Amino acid sequence: MTRGALEFITPLTLQALSGHGVHTELLDADAERGMGHIELARWADLVVVAPATAETLARLAAGRADDLLTTVILATAAPVLLAPAMNQQMWSNPATENNVQTLAARGMQIVGPAEGSQACGDVGPGRMEEAADIAAAASALFKSRLLEGLRVIVTAGPTRESLDPVRYLSNHSSGKMGYALARAAAEAGAITTLISGPVTLETPPGVTRIDAISASDMLDACQELLPDCDIFIACAAVVDYRPASVAEQKIKKGPEKMTLELVRNPDIVATVAASSNPPFTVGFAAETTNVLDYAKTKLASKGLDLILANDVSDTTIGFNSEQNEVTAVWHDGDIGLPRAGKQQLARDIVALVAGRFRAHNRHLNMDA
Repeated sequence: MTRGALEFITPLTLQALSGHGVHTELLDADAERGMGHIELARWADLVVVAPATAETLARLAAGRADDLLTTVILATAAPVLLAPAMNQQMWSNPATENNVQTLAARGMQIVGPAEGSQACGDVGPGRMEEAADIAAAASALFKSRLLEGLRVIVTAGPTRESLDPVRYLSNHSSGKMGYALARAAAEAGAITTLISGPVTLETPPGVTRIDAISASDMLDACQELLPDCDIFIACAAVVDYRPASVAEQKIKKGPEKMTLELVRNPDIVATVAASSNPPFTVGFAAETTNVLDYAKTKLASKGLDLILANDVSDTTIGFNSEQNEVTAVWHDGDIGLPRAGKQQLARDIVALVAGRFRAHNRHLNMDA
């Protein structure tokens, strides 16, 4: 904690909440050999500064070492993640901009700031990012390498099927789970391509994104990339049916009832699994009843290697929620992955997929 932090909250509070000791002094007589800052610098795998004030950014850019924080950062070989927080005018000041550029050029990572209302009454960029976003940025700096060098395709989000120039059929998928999986795959070292339906999410770092609107668009994008794919994760909520014909002009309001003829869309994940040289294929079963039974049926009927079943009737883990829980099912086993934030669950899923992929390849090699 810096001197400024001590004005807002006591070390005892943070110690009680974290269960760990809190360091505040540069030269701590109780620290080993009186060189506690060097011990901390060597111990850290990552240094996160949150909030990183304008003053702290300036002192770090100048290479100052006059308190514990700046000294640890100057002495550490670990990566440094800064979460700026300050008044919007301070953030936009050229001096702050130069300091941030300097620190980024030295390899320090920056997360945020976010925009919104500030304690001073101003509105604009300068709010510290939410804790979950800072944690995600920190996690992304550690590479698990479980999928090192493998080529992974993830589909995400809904698809849309046009009725006329202004209307379409779609569903409530937000794309959050698929985007989390793409991020987790990239974190695990995979060469990751995300084929996304229409959503408002930002492309995860290190991920190549291809946008698709309809089920046919998404299938075309998948098939084009399929020859260079090792693992295919179908997380998109693809609309099952599309209108038999699309009206060229807006359909006007008419009689009380209207009949709409629909035709079945291609089954993307089944098509991928049935290709001549299929990748390890993972599907999702978003169900509202008999979740596990339907998942096992889909695993067999679609020819998948793994399926992840979730109960979307539960609004706390369904579409647009921040959490999820799934049961992973394969041909001779299954395991439940407990409820967690979607990004953490995505990492758990990627770890499971990596293990099943290796087991699958060992089995194929033994058969050969």
